[in-house]
Amino acid sequence: MLRAIGRKLQLMRTRPSSARRRWTWLDAVLIAAFAAFVGFLLLRAGAVFSYKWNWSSVLPFVYRFDVAAGKWVPNLLMEGLLTTIRLALWGILFATVIGIVMGLARTSKRLFFRLIGTAYVMLIRNVPPVVFVFVFVFFIASQIMPTLAIGDRVLAMSPQAQQWVSVFFGSPKQIDNFLLGLICLSVFSGAYVTEIVRAGIESVPRSQVEAGDSLGFSRLDVMRFVVLPQAMRNVLPPMAGQLIQLVKDSSLVSLVSIQELTFMAQDVQVSTQRVFEVFVLIAAIYFVICFTLSQLFGYLERRHARSSR
Repeated sequence: MLRAIGRKLQLMRTRPSSARRRWTWLDAVLIAAFAAFVGFLLLRAGAVFSYKWNWSSVLPFVYRFDVAAGKWVPNLLMEGLLTTIRLALWGILFATVIGIVMGLARTSKRLFFRLIGTAYVMLIRNVPPVVFVFVFVFFIASQIMPTLAIGDRVLAMSPQAQQWVSVFFGSPKQIDNFLLGLICLSVFSGAYVTEIVRAGIESVPRSQVEAGDSLGFSRLDVMRFVVLPQAMRNVLPPMAGQLIQLVKDSSLVSLVSIQELTFMAQDVQVSTQRVFEVFVLIAAIYFVICFTLSQLFGYLERRHARSSR
């Protein structure tokens, strides 16, 4: 009798979760209705604009055949895409470093550090992104980059070293512009990472800190061995979202002539006069990248949740 009741309770617990994963006729109806609505909008748009699509003039800007080399090589749009990917990867790395440092400052017991962290976050988050990019690039970074002369130093390196630089940072001739956009994105995204880290630190129960204090740990040891490991697990999902957001935010630096995907798309649409084809293609590329990253991070989050049970 008790076993039968136990099995019945087990079935009741598992049934809702399996039912949520099962397709029903209502799901099919809703998807069909949505597809019909999208098709109707496309037909209406075609009737209103009377636009003749011509993809053959745009697709060669993704890859082109180099007669001298005898092979297909990346063209403008693919080069811009590679620059966008480099900006996103390096940007999230530096933004994470800035966010951890400023997140610790935001949760510090010392008023001076809290004021620095708060001023940084409030300044960045309360200024429009476009305004921030222009002010940062033209009034701050443009005064620092010529003094550093990084581009001249890179061009003075050996060909092998320049090849490695081109792999990680793009063309050595454009290294100054790339670093300019990278610093801008890192500082901008670092403010949001700061709040993510702060929320992660504050999500750790106070009892954990008190336990570390009772064991004789110093403030630094409590933060390193008790608080940060637990906080990092809590901030992984929003950090993944911030990386996806950074991929889209990289288009902001096209306003200051950083040759990423959106900037290259503007050049292509000017030369081809095919506005819709170019920007529909760019939107599809951004969607594929962001959707792939969201699915990957969702899988990693589910796997981490199963392993922590």
